[in-house]
Amino acid sequence: MKRNLALLIAAVAVLALPVASKAEFRYAPVVGVTISDLDFKQDLFEVDKTVGATAGLMGELMFPGIGFGIDFALLYSQMGAKTDLGSRKLWATDGFGNPRVMLHAIQIPVHLRFKWTRMDGLEDYIAPFVYGGPDFTILAGHSRIKGNPGVEDPYKYTGGDLGLTCGGGFELFKRWQVSLQYTWGMTYLLKTRKLDNLSARNRQWAVRVAYFF
Repeated sequence: MKRNLALLIAAVAVLALPVASKAEFRYAPVVGVTISDLDFKQDLFEVDKTVGATAGLMGELMFPGIGFGIDFALLYSQMGAKTDLGSRKLWATDGFGNPRVMLHAIQIPVHLRFKWTRMDGLEDYIAPFVYGGPDFTILAGHSRIKGNPGVEDPYKYTGGDLGLTCGGGFELFKRWQVSLQYTWGMTYLLKTRKLDNLSARNRQWAVRVAYFF
């Protein structure tokens, strides 16, 4: 059984080599706007979305003739939310009001994508695409939330998280790509110091524009 499985994998790899050797790789600078939210385990206070920015470099590897490929990137991204801690006496006594939690992160997305490339020449002008896959986030820094003198930040932060993203968009003139995506954080980004079980996951919309060379 193991021998047959090894032979099958080897056969698939050999058949895939001609396609992989013709794969088209491109890279692009990318910029965008993020609309982020924090999804807490319990609804103890009001949480409002916040607007941030994202920028970086992405690559695209597409396999000819089938429209499938992968994309990956190295991005700086802002995420977070406004949290109305002051509405609860637990945090109001420490001098916290309605602080904006801004997290600065390095994101490494790796997505599968499909692009419509057989449209009788129309794809030279506009080509829709969809994609999805994991986003690996490394937390690089965060805003400082001030309360009464000597009081610690109300949150404890993790080193990052793992998200699941899906999105789509269109490509113009085989150069410009405009996309809209949504990311579900699968692991928590932060939790409160006073309530250890009150953790929050990232939720984020992002609009991005890329120019491919």
